[in-house]
Amino acid sequence: MRDVECFFDCSSPWTYLGFHNLQPLAAELGATVRWRPILVGGVFNAVNPSVYASRENPVPAKLAYSKKSMQDWAALAGLRIVFPPPVFPVNSVKAMRGCVALADDTPRMLRFARAVFEAYWGEQRDISQDAELSAVSARAGIDPAWLFEAIARPAVKAQLKANTDELIARGGFGSPTMFVNGADMFFGNDAMPLVRQALLRG
Repeated sequence: MRDVECFFDCSSPWTYLGFHNLQPLAAELGATVRWRPILVGGVFNAVNPSVYASRENPVPAKLAYSKKSMQDWAALAGLRIVFPPPVFPVNSVKAMRGCVALADDTPRMLRFARAVFEAYWGEQRDISQDAELSAVSARAGIDPAWLFEAIARPAVKAQLKANTDELIARGGFGSPTMFVNGADMFFGNDAMPLVRQALLRG
């Protein structure tokens, strides 16, 4: 069985692209995707603090190209990404706990995560706010009252931290990070051709 684990946080635009692009790739090749919600800020704090330094002191030419590249990728995927949104970076902890709470029902989790991505990156909504997350939940067909009860559960909170810690332990440093068949690690949306190659190798 071809298998991909995808560690992801909806607060990353490149993860929005990877989330979108991995699904048809996996379907085409008959691969199973195991979605692993994380808090990418926890990863940055632990092993990749240079992300914060680059935000505070960006290289103008590199930043300009990064924005262009993001829009090129978004156009290719047929997605709308506004960068930076008014609130950036955003506290995605409640949204990602929601993904954890829905992890046993992949179709519902995918609907919810997609709605979070669309709200934040396409519509510039602050997904850290309860009212916005409630609207996202309703859009995905999930009862907001259930969602807020679920994301307050200690087990859900603990699982999100455990996923984040696991990614760090396995050598990850950002989102999206994908593992093919357990150990072969790939980072970023632009790694999709390499993910394809790894899946074809079996």
